[in-house]
Parts: sequence; structure tokens; C-alpha cells
Amino acid sequence: MTSPPTPGPSASYASSQRLAQIGLAINAVLAVVKLVAGLLGNAYALVADAIESGTDMVGSLVVWSGLRIASRDPDERYPFGYGRAEALAGAVVALLMLGAAAGIAIESIREIRTPHRAPAPWTLAVLALVIVVKEVLAKKVLQAGAAHGSVAVAADGWHHRADAITSGAAFVGITFAVVGGPGWEVADDWAALVAAGIIVINGGVLIRTALSDLMDRAPAPVIHDTITAAAMGTSGVQAIEKLKIRKTGTAYYVDIHVQAEPTMSLHEAHILSGRVKTAIRHCVPAAAGVLIHMEPYEPTEGI
Repeated sequence: MTSPPTPGPSASYASSQRLAQIGLAINAVLAVVKLVAGLLGNAYALVADAIESGTDMVGSLVVWSGLRIASRDPDERYPFGYGRAEALAGAVVALLMLGAAAGIAIESIREIRTPHRAPAPWTLAVLALVIVVKEVLAKKVLQAGAAHGSVAVAADGWHHRADAITSGAAFVGITFAVVGGPGWEVADDWAALVAAGIIVINGGVLIRTALSDLMDRAPAPVIHDTITAAAMGTSGVQAIEKLKIRKTGTAYYVDIHVQAEPTMSLHEAHILSGRVKTAIRHCVPAAAGVLIHMEPYEPTEGI
């Protein structure tokens, strides 16, 4: 069976932190550009987009900090490491998305109820640039999140994509407002309101994923199957009695009961358990901890 692409925790955290830093710099530039363009171009959807970029900046800082904490080695106070900080960072980013969406929705409704001038046509060029930049960044970050199994990085990627969605909605709304003429001025405000709804949906999905990791939800079946195959493929292993896996940050902790020949000596059983542990870590490099319980193999006789 082909093992899943799960690099070791240290490499995952290092590359993820670099992505968070890049995202932070890009968000800072885009937030300023969108805010200035929105105010000068009379486009509230663009101002709302700038607010979303602002929360992206905070989100990238949270992810960066969470990954730095999660990358610390286990110690006496935290013998299983600091990996939970990664899931906590993902939950915080999701909450930031929900908060930003609520703020955008409230202000959009206020703008819809207040007559105002149509946005300037040149703001569309700004939005087109933002959409391209944010979608490219979102794809790279989401790919890294999937490759490393990182909830926080995935949340950061969806935060970037939420910004691209907001910009896309603003582009559509401003286009209607500019092309439609008098009476269509509120189109960009409605676009901002729709974008807020999309962000709420994405934020809800992300916070559910983060909470699932914090509650030790079982990992994807491919991880379970890969570990099972690695253990069963070790010479001397007769069967697997139990297998429990929990995810902490980007690392996995494995608790497995392996059955072997009952007449095996304690020394031989110890050597076999070491070979099983090596096989599991070879197939799943992200397995930071593997606890092997050796049990006597007692096949159940047929009735």
C-alpha cells in the first residue's frame, strides 16, 4: 500500500511558518491598497474587502504563532508536545473569519439603507489584481495544509480564499453598479453581503475541523490502513488486536496492540516491537510517538 504524503513534523512546521510569513506580508500590502482604493473610489465592497485582508493579517500572525509553539519539543510539562497549539490557532482563525463576516454584513446593510454614489470604474482593476494574487496564495497554502495535515495552515488558506471570494463578489457588485447606472448604486453593498455569507460558511467548516482535532477525532482511513499494513507486513506479527491513533498538530500518536507467537521470549518480543515501530515510522513519518503492546497470538477456533 502506498503511504500518504506525510512529512515529519519539524519539516512541516518550518515550511508552514514560511508560508504564514509570506501571507502576512502580502495581506499587509493588499489591505492598504484596497482601503485607499475603496475610500477614493466610493466602493464599500472594496472597503469590506480591506477589512477582510486585515483579519487575514491577524489570522496569519495567529497561525505563525501557533505553529511556532506547536514546533516545540516535548518536555516534562507537556510530554506529548505542543501540537494542540496548531489546532487552537486554526480555531482562532475561523472565529476571526466569522467576526469579520458579521462586521461586513452589518455595514453592508447600513450602506444598502443609505443612498450613495456609484463606485468608480477604476476600482475594478484593483479588484482583478487582488483576486489573482489571493487565489494563487490560497492554492499554495491549501496545498501545504493538505500535504502537512495542518488544520491551522488549511484555515489560513481558506482565509485567503475567503478574501478572494469577497473580492470576486465586490467585482461583480461594482460591475453592476457601474454598468447599471442610477438605481444600481447598492449593487456593490449587496455583493459584500453575499460575500459575508460565504465567509460564514467557510468559517463554520474550519472551526468544526479544528474542534474535531482537539477532541482526538480518528484520522483519515488512509492513515489507519497504512499503519495496519506496516505492522502486519513485519515478519513475526500474527495479528493486530487494537489500534488507536490520535492527531496532535501535524503529528500522530499511535497506540497499537500486536499479537505474536506466545512462546516468544521477552527479549524477542522487545526486538519485534522495535521492528514494528520502525516499519510504522517509515510508512508514516509524521508518527511522532508509537506505543507497541505485545500480546500472545491465540487464534479463535472455528465452531
